[in-house]
Amino acid sequence: MGVEAKLGDLGLVTLTLEKAINWTRTRSMWPMLFGLACCAIEMMSAQASHYDLSRFGMELMRASPRQSDLMIVAGRVTRKMAPVLRRLYDQMPDPKWVIAMGDCASCGGIFNNYAIVQGVDEVVPVDVYVAGCPPRPEALIHGIVTLHKKVEQEKLATHA
Repeated sequence: MGVEAKLGDLGLVTLTLEKAINWTRTRSMWPMLFGLACCAIEMMSAQASHYDLSRFGMELMRASPRQSDLMIVAGRVTRKMAPVLRRLYDQMPDPKWVIAMGDCASCGGIFNNYAIVQGVDEVVPVDVYVAGCPPRPEALIHGIVTLHKKVEQEKLATHA
């Protein structure tokens, strides 16, 4: 039984180039490892077999920024680490996205002192915030699905 028998005669299927590109971008995001604290353990467990981020096209976490288009900042960022974070972000190819995972990455968490960046959005632009201390793998997956919905609505940039 073929597709034609199940769906009938559809004729032509049309799709805008913008929707096709955004669909492929959401199904092939390659996250970069940037685990800094306890949130990194939850990020690793989201990649493991029980939660399986491979369902979303994220087969493995990349260690190189030049092979990544999604940075998941998992944990607290110190003032000393902030320039490194920015350098890695700048080395990522466009388009690129950032998820701030956990309270420490989002707003500094319980560490309200001079050594911790009070939100990673001081260093790089953040697309999605995942709350929790540490957030469960389900919360990270929800953040990724939220990012997918955001990317599907993006407009293609036209350079003049």
